[in-house]
Parts: sequence; structure tokens; C-alpha cells
Amino acid sequence: MSGTQNYINHVALVLDASSSMSRLSHKVVEVADQQIAYLARRSRELDQETRVTVYVFADKVECVIYDKDVLRMPSLKQLYRVGGMTALLAAALKSQRELAQTAQLYGDHSFLTFVLTDGQENASHRCPDSPTKDPRELVRAVSEMIETQGVNWTLAVLVPDQMGKREAMQCGFPKDNIAIWDATSTQGLEEAGQVIQQATEKFMVGRTKGIRGSRTVFSTGAEAVNKETIRAAGLTPVKPSAYQLIPVTRDAAIRDWVVESGHTYRTGGAFYQLSKSEKIQARKQIAVLEKKTDRVYTGDEARSLLRLPDVEVRIKPDHNDDFTIFVQSTSVNRKLVPNTRLLLML
Repeated sequence: MSGTQNYINHVALVLDASSSMSRLSHKVVEVADQQIAYLARRSRELDQETRVTVYVFADKVECVIYDKDVLRMPSLKQLYRVGGMTALLAAALKSQRELAQTAQLYGDHSFLTFVLTDGQENASHRCPDSPTKDPRELVRAVSEMIETQGVNWTLAVLVPDQMGKREAMQCGFPKDNIAIWDATSTQGLEEAGQVIQQATEKFMVGRTKGIRGSRTVFSTGAEAVNKETIRAAGLTPVKPSAYQLIPVTRDAAIRDWVVESGHTYRTGGAFYQLSKSEKIQARKQIAVLEKKTDRVYTGDEARSLLRLPDVEVRIKPDHNDDFTIFVQSTSVNRKLVPNTRLLLML
């Protein structure tokens, strides 16, 4: 492929518009519009053409915007209407099959789809957009579709609970392309928007490095953080004399533990181990520890490795045998978790 060919991103939002979403409908529009504005800004900054498609689904699946230039996108305010049940599988099938008909002549085309739902599948078997009325055949159809998608296709889903995650996995969604969001509040939807934004950032930055699709859009695990990705991100290790790793053996505030360990506490100089889902602010530094060697990597490249955008986002630790994530603390009262370690920059 010629180096002069453009990166062309086809980003789709497939939004649940069933009756249960009515209490969040205004927030859905707000979050979707924010995502589109973010896509427009990053498309300019990274010199990538981005085209947006939006589907809404309830008893049926409707495409309300198709492959439109992100710089010319309208608000979804007049396009998102709720009412009906949840034809989730029909929406996944229709969106991907129709997007597959998009012309891919010239340029480096890549497809990224986010499906957002607050409930489980309950209507595809009688949806006019469904290829079959048999629920088991629907699951098989989605699974086969995902399995046969090309390397330039990424399909991710946000579900409300563990049951939704299990169902999504049964349908063939890669486990690291499934995220759980709090569907009970506007704050939960706001955080879901941040998760989508973080995943989009990961996707768009990855595009600049030649990555065309991903099965780890929501992951901080081994597939996202490993020796190869560290090398590709340009991380260099911190000198061993510049930091110390301190075991945390009991509940303690971060400043108290630093002082108790014989060191002077300096705001911003201590990093806690990421051990549960956390909100990470835009200015917070990230450090990556190689477990086998205790080698530490930090700096802007470490944030880039996790594809963290320049806004507050929520991330969670995923299983990684070889690397651990640390987050900078600027609070003297940050509670440390026993049986973790504290990274202190000297």
C-alpha cells in the first residue's frame, strides 16, 4: 500500500433506544455528541479522515446517520427516540452487514463499532431486521459474523452487568472488547462515554502505528502491555537509583506510609499500584513495572501505551503476568491497598 494513502476511519455508534433508556435519553444524546466532537478534534490532530454512522435499536433497528464526515455531523438530539424492547443481536448483525458494504477503494480503511445497551437481548427473534426468528440461530449468526470479520474490523459492546457480559461472550464478542457500565444513573452513562473515548483514542493512535483493528479495546492486560508494545511506544527505563519500590503491608494513607518507611513525602512523587477500577485524571502520570526485573517505565509514553486521552477516564487492572500499572498520587490521604507495592520516585 502506498505511503501516501489516507487513514480512513469508519466509526459507528449502535445505541439502545428501548423504553428502559428513557430516563437517560437526554444524556445519551449529550454523550454521543461529546464523542463526535472528540472524534472531530482528534481526526484533525492525527490527520485521519473519520466517518460516523449511528444506529438506534429497540423493536427494530434504524440507521439514522450513515458514513458521514465527522466534521459535518449534526447533533443526535432530533434522531434519538426511545420506545420498545431490545433487539440487540439484530442491531449487531444489521450494523456490521451494512457497514461491510461501504466502499473501501483506496486509502487504509478501518471500522470501529461501539454497541451500548442497558439490558439483555429480548426482541431480535421478532425484529423485521433479523435474518432468523430462532434465538439460537441469532447467537450463532453473530458469533460467525464476528469470527469472520477482517483484521480492520473492531466490534465492542458496553453492557450493564456480568450477565450481559456472559451473553456477549457467548455471541463471540472478544472478552476485552466488552465493558460493563452502570446503567442506573447519568453518571454511569457519563463514565461509559469516557470508556468509549479512551478506547477510541487507543484505536486512533494505534492506526498511526499501522494497527488496523483490535480485540483488546478495553484492556490494560498482557495483550495491551507487553514487551513489544512497550518497545513500539518508545518507552525507556528509569534509572534504578531514581526510584524505590516499597511493600505495602497494611491499610495506610500514602503520605503516612512513605514517612513510616523512612522517606520524605513529596507531592506527585509517589505512585500507587492499580489494583481496582480507578478514575485517572488527565494530568496524572503513569508508570509501568516489569515484574521480573523491577524495571520501571514512566513519562508521556507510558500514558500513550494505555491510550489514555487528555480527559479523566476510568480504567481497571486486567490480568498481566509480566507487568504492573502504577498511578501517580497527588493526595496525601490516598488509601494504599495491603499486599501491593508503592513506587516512590527519589
